[in-house]
Amino acid sequence: MISQQLIISGVGGQGILFITRLLAETAIVKGMPVLTSETHGMAQRGGIVISHLKAGTFSSPLVRPGHADGLIALKPKNVEFHRSFLRPGGWIAANTCGSFPIGDNEEAAFIDADTIAMELGNPRAVNLIILGRALATGRLFCARDEVEWAIRQRLRNKPAQMEQALAALAAGTDTGR
Repeated sequence: MISQQLIISGVGGQGILFITRLLAETAIVKGMPVLTSETHGMAQRGGIVISHLKAGTFSSPLVRPGHADGLIALKPKNVEFHRSFLRPGGWIAANTCGSFPIGDNEEAAFIDADTIAMELGNPRAVNLIILGRALATGRLFCARDEVEWAIRQRLRNKPAQMEQALAALAAGTDTGR
């Protein structure tokens, strides 16, 4: 099993905590110890939300700067705010309709999740689209089918919402726009 430290970043209302929980539940099912922590800031007013997730044997829930294996950014500007958490050779999965400079030791996967979410008729699906993009890189500790299982479990009593969530995850995984 791969131990991994992740930073998940966005703004209030984007579902940062939802995808953190999905990843944590996926890790637990895989038999991995999990630690999470989040900073909400002014989340209710569209402020930055950052979530730390560690899957594997760690003793502290916070990811130290320069130690994150991956950064999942739901807003393009958050890459600049939180890229200092990445270790050399770390990866980024980010929502952007363009691109931005990446470091020599970084790998980045971009996707225009806002546009795809609108095409799906579900503007709130940006988080799952980007999570799908992160899964498509093959750099996460889990696979798409494992996260799909977590979605099915979490939303089992909300079938319409579950189908929308699975479609959003698939859109991010299958589309490298």
